Amino acid sequence: MTKFAKIFKIKDIRNKILFIIGILIIYRIVAAIPVPGMQLADLEKIFRNSQLFGLISAVTGGGLASFSIVMLGLGPYITGSIIMQLLTMIFPSLEQMYKYEGEAGRQRFNQYSRILTVPLAMIQGYAFITLLLRKNIITTQLTMFDWANALIVIAAGAIFLMWLGELISEKNIGNGVSILIFAGIVAQAPSAIRETLVNYTSADLFKYGAFAVISVIVIAGVVYLTEAQRNIPINYARRVRGSRVLGGVSTYLPMRVNNAGVMPIIFALSLLLFPGMIANFLTVSNVSSLQTIGHFVNGIIQNQVIYSVIYFALVVIFTYFYTAVTFDPKSISENIQKQGGYIPGIRPGQPTAQFLYHLLNRITLVGAIFLGLIAILPQIVRGVTGITAFTVGGTSVLIVVSVALEIMKALDGQLSMYEY
Repeated sequence: MTKFAKIFKIKDIRNKILFIIGILIIYRIVAAIPVPGMQLADLEKIFRNSQLFGLISAVTGGGLASFSIVMLGLGPYITGSIIMQLLTMIFPSLEQMYKYEGEAGRQRFNQYSRILTVPLAMIQGYAFITLLLRKNIITTQLTMFDWANALIVIAAGAIFLMWLGELISEKNIGNGVSILIFAGIVAQAPSAIRETLVNYTSADLFKYGAFAVISVIVIAGVVYLTEAQRNIPINYARRVRGSRVLGGVSTYLPMRVNNAGVMPIIFALSLLLFPGMIANFLTVSNVSSLQTIGHFVNGIIQNQVIYSVIYFALVVIFTYFYTAVTFDPKSISENIQKQGGYIPGIRPGQPTAQFLYHLLNRITLVGAIFLGLIAILPQIVRGVTGITAFTVGGTSVLIVVSVALEIMKALDGQLSMYEY
């Protein structure tokens, strides 16, 4: 509570928080504005009958269920970022730009991700509108102008959300993309609670009790995983310059079990949405072979066991991938060597980098498996209890708790800077 009071006493931090709250209010207002020129029959039906679309709606803050101008949420931008990161493994020039050209290179790299967001948003918007037309959810006869208008508005909504996320990130209080997804999930909580209470009967007491217990386990697991770290001791050689003695101190390099935070979950969800969207699009195709493929992919996604296995694998892969992007043992070993430091028992330079690589792989494996298990555990419990009101279940809890911890750490850092 003392820290909480300090936050609002310091003008700079208070203004940043109020700015972010203002951005979130704008986001929620925009999420309630529907795409113009569309008349919808029963859009809620498609979300009630499909776990996949319920998942998409929850992650986009309900924008897809209300067919709002930000219906795609941050999905196109996240997908564009994933594609650009994967391309760094194929094209050395992109890797050079991102890793070795400093801030200017990263800005150019991020600009390519922003540009890629536009066609991705239009493709996703086109697929979803076509799906709704073929399922007779959209009752309007769309002209060429209506199509152009809808796709431009949807793409503009995705770009607008991307811009809001970057404005939040500039304030250094958490990742803007994560905070907007966090806000969208939290905004859905009141309606989920209301639906749960309306449908509640005394026979469901055990089911909801089990759901509450698993939520507590997930929260505790996420907190434990986020806080866990391995401290690597570093000694600095003593140097004498004139009458001054420099160095000769010992410190440690913290290596987190989960360096990637909540981003692997968000990346995994973004990739899981793509096959489902395409499969639903194919199921209403006029070509029988495409319909067969669509139904086959849909059956895989709707199968809880296969879905959980794929989800777990993607979380593990993206944990490794994001950690490799954000934590570079080679540059860290070079910085330690330049400052006259060394890890006890390890020679400076390349041996230090190899030692850090070895440790990073082992620690990340534990974190990735733990994060993947926490992600799929609520899926199993939901299959046992049958509770469907909380569409994303533990995934929502996972994202919300991780982002809350990230914001707390960022605020702690801001307070520390102010005190210094």
